[in-house]
This record gives sequence, structure tokens and C-alpha cells, in this order.
Amino acid sequence: MSHDMTSRELYVRLLTYVRPYWKAFLAALACMGLASLAEPVFPAIMKSLLDDGFSKANGPWDWLFYPLAIMGIFLVRAIFGFLGDYLMSWVSSNVVAELRQAMFARMVRLPTRYYSDNLSGRLMSRIAYDVTGVAGAATNALTSLIKDSLSIVGLLVWLLWLNWKLTLITLSVVPFIAIVVRIFSKRLRSVARGQQESMGKITQVLQETIEGHKVVKIFGGQKYEEDRFYKSVREQRRLAMRATMASAAQSPLVQFFAATGVAIIMGVALKQASSDQTTVGSFVSFVTAMLMLMAPLKRVTDVNAPIQRGLAAAESVFSLIDEDAEPDSGQEDLGRAQGLVEFDKVTFTYPGAERPALDGVSLTLRPGECVALVGPSGSGKTTAANLLPRFYALDAGEIRVDGHALPNIRLNSLRDNIALVSQDVVLFNDTIGANIAYGGKRDATVDEIRAAAKAAHALEFIEALPDGLNTMIGENGVKLSGGQRQRLAIARAILKDAPILILDEATSALDTESERHVQAALDELMKGRSTLVIAHRLSTIERADRIIALAHGHKQEEGSHAELLAHDGLYARLYRMQKAEEVAV
Repeated sequence: MSHDMTSRELYVRLLTYVRPYWKAFLAALACMGLASLAEPVFPAIMKSLLDDGFSKANGPWDWLFYPLAIMGIFLVRAIFGFLGDYLMSWVSSNVVAELRQAMFARMVRLPTRYYSDNLSGRLMSRIAYDVTGVAGAATNALTSLIKDSLSIVGLLVWLLWLNWKLTLITLSVVPFIAIVVRIFSKRLRSVARGQQESMGKITQVLQETIEGHKVVKIFGGQKYEEDRFYKSVREQRRLAMRATMASAAQSPLVQFFAATGVAIIMGVALKQASSDQTTVGSFVSFVTAMLMLMAPLKRVTDVNAPIQRGLAAAESVFSLIDEDAEPDSGQEDLGRAQGLVEFDKVTFTYPGAERPALDGVSLTLRPGECVALVGPSGSGKTTAANLLPRFYALDAGEIRVDGHALPNIRLNSLRDNIALVSQDVVLFNDTIGANIAYGGKRDATVDEIRAAAKAAHALEFIEALPDGLNTMIGENGVKLSGGQRQRLAIARAILKDAPILILDEATSALDTESERHVQAALDELMKGRSTLVIAHRLSTIERADRIIALAHGHKQEEGSHAELLAHDGLYARLYRMQKAEEVAV
């Protein structure tokens, strides 16, 4: 997180988001300016009224002039004030929408590592909640600053014109006000940062509890989750009170200094009036203007809280927008790859892990071949599947597709050539058809989607559903069975029709009946593709062209099913153990 952006840099950067709406923004400022300039006219009318209005009432209708003038001033103020607020709000909601889009666009391009290091709840609350603070700073606060500063300037000019000596005395309290505002700004911003963090915690607990509601129920975790939620909510409350304390203490202090100024003036003015240096009209006008100054002064000092909140929010927003996206410096385009994949002495360690997940592993996957990776859990099988689509960057060695090293290939081109079916099927809350024709294939025709579903042995269960392909599947496909979800994932891969296929434990979670269907669907999918299979159930890979046994990130042995059984090493041992378990069942 860059706490080193100064307030000015943050503001300038925020204004770049306002730039596309500059016409509305300027119109808003103009309306506010006009509304503010109506302010000093009121005390000026008071002066004229008291000095001339009572003495020289000539015509029968002169008495109407002052009441109408006063109504006119306030009508003008009301109309322009409304327009100014409305336009400002329009700009602000547009800026918020753009910032949210910019954050989301950055989020979907972040490297996999970022997701594993950061809480998803914090990410969600940044995009949902922090941005609203920015809106406050970018517009409401600006509105108040501009409107009220103009009012203050207008009134001060009138005061100086009326009686410059008095006005200068009043201005002596300004430095004190400035000091108070400065002291509180720092506190307000640090509290606002804390509030954003704690909002992230609240979202996190909410999200985990909603997603894990079955575990919470079974293991009786309600009380524990309530406590966790209580803690994060109380933390939020404590910070909110600290923010209130800072912003609430600031106003009375500022007003006290302002009142001191008014008191001094009254004393001096009364003294001047008694020695006939000033008229009643001037005096009343002066005091009216002084009192009218109080309201905009109070608002200008109150504006500090939303501005500090907004700047803290802007830091959080921009730090996400500035995160480095996945490095994509590759220039080469594979077109449709042949499907030759080579791992050449590949070494990779997860951030923060003690030992490498893969250590000097070499393997070759020829076009159209099926190679299976087996080994105990933690041996690096899934890591190999994560490195091929370049979810992580290698520490040493290289992976080549059709002879091109991964970093030299454009990410899109690389990933267009790879389809993935894994044990945790991700489905989106959309129709079944949209889940099969996802992403790059979203324009597929109904016939293509049906053909893919049929090849994946999914068509019969889809057609049994009330709306067929248009059935909404609920969040992450909760309405479908494991085998059905797996077959949708396979249909998605069949429709993508990529030359390289990664099957990560695609059948591990299924019963025998589903597994037969899914296995048949997989056989359909694997035809003519280079397939990397990661399997727990060894029965599913006996037909693989080659089997590679891994342990602790090292390659132990390689060969066909029959060769490895004859070799009587790691694979034979794993195979015998599983056979024994199956017999025992």
C-alpha cells in the first residue's frame, strides 16, 4: 500500500476521473458560485434599508422594494444551489462507477499469487465500500468548499468595504482555525484507513459464513462466527466513534475562535457607534454579515472529515488500480498449437514455502498424447498443472509449448490453447448454456452448445430440467449433483476445443455411476488432444500413453502402466495399495 501519495497527488489524480465530465462539473461550479454571490447582497440590502428605507418612503409602492428584493435573492440562491448540487452528484456517481470499473478491470487481471495473498473480503469491500468515500471527497466536499469559500470571500469583501479596520481584527483568528483543522486532518485520515480495513473484515466474515454455512451448522460454529462478526463490527463502531470524536471536536473549537472574533468586533463597533463614526445601517449590516459568515465557516471546517475519509479511500482505490497485472511481455502468437509441451528442469517454490513444490522436473507431452502424473499428495502434481497456463512464474528451468518458452508467448494466445477441467468445478450464477459457452465462446450457437453437451454426456440431464439449457443454475451450481457439474465443465472444455487439455483430478469426487459417464465424456474430450492428467484414482489412467510418478517434487519414474508395474517402484506400490482398498470396500 502506498501511503506515500500526498493529498495533492491524490486529488489531482481523482480529478483526472472528473475530466470526462468537465462540462457538468464547471456548470455545477458556476451554479454554486452564483448561489454564493447572493449571500453578501443580503447584508447590503439591510444597510440600505436601515439607512434610507425608513426615512425616504416617497411613492405608494416603495415599501414593496425591500421585501421583494429579499425574496428574489433567496429564490436565486435556492435555484442555483439545487442545480449545483444535482450536477455535482451526477459527476460524482459517474466517477464512482468509473473507479469501480477500473478496480474490477484490474482485479480480473491480477496474478494468481495476489489472490492467494489477499483476503477476498477485503478486495470486495474495497470495490463496494471504499469507493463511496472517494465520492464524498471528490464532490460533496468540493461542493461545500467552493460554495462556502465563495460565500466567505463575498461576505469578507463586503465587510472590508464597510469597515476594513474591524475586518482585519477579525481575521487575526484565522491562523488559530487553520491549526485546529490541520491537527484533526491527520487523525481523521488514519481513522478512515482503519475503518476501511475493518469493513474488509466484516465482509470477510460474512462471505466465509455464507459460503461455509453447512460446516457452520454441522459443527455448531454459530456462536464462534457470531463472536468473530461481533469483534469486527465492534471494531468498526469504535473507529466510527473515533472519527466522530475528531470531526465533532473540530467544529466547536473553530466556532469558538470565530465567536471570539465576533465579540471583539461588537465591542469595537459599539464604541465606534457611540462616537458617531458609524451609522446604524452599517453596524447592523456588519453584524449581519459577520453572523452570516458563521454558517459557511462551520461547513468549510466540517468538510475536513469527508475529505480525509475520501483521501484514505482514494489511497486504497488507487493502490488496487496500481497493482501490477500479470506480466504479459510475450510477443509470439501460437495460433492453434500443435500441442507439444516440454517441461525442462522446472523448479518452482510457492511464496513462503520451505521446499520447492517442483524440483528440476523434466517431461514431454507430444501432440495428441496422454501423459498422467501420479504420486502421493504434496508431490507437485497440481503445481505442474498450475504452471502450464502460467498462473505462476517459474523459479528455474523452462516450459515450452511448440518450442516457444512460456514467457515469450502472449498470455491470451497461450491460454486460448489450453482447456482445464479440475475437481473443483467453477460455475457462474447464469444459465447452463452460458456456463458451457463461457468467455471466449460466448457467441457459440445453440447447436454447438448442444453438441458439446451431448459429447460430454450431459444432454440427457440438461433436457430433463424444466428450462433445458436456459435453466439458471444458482450460485456455483448448487442445484446440480457433482457428476452433473463435472460434465458441464467437460462440455465447456469440449466447446473450447483447445489442443492442450489439463485434467486435474477430474473424477476424484464422483460415485461409480457418475464416474462411468464422466470417464466416457473425458475419453470423448481427450481424442486428438495433448492431455496432462493428474489422478488419484489410478484405475482411470491405465490407458495413458505414459505415466510419470512424482514424489516430493522430483520425478521418480516414467513409463506405461505395464512397464511401471514390472519396474515395481513407487507406481506399483501406489497401485497395489489402491487395489487393496478397492477390494476391502
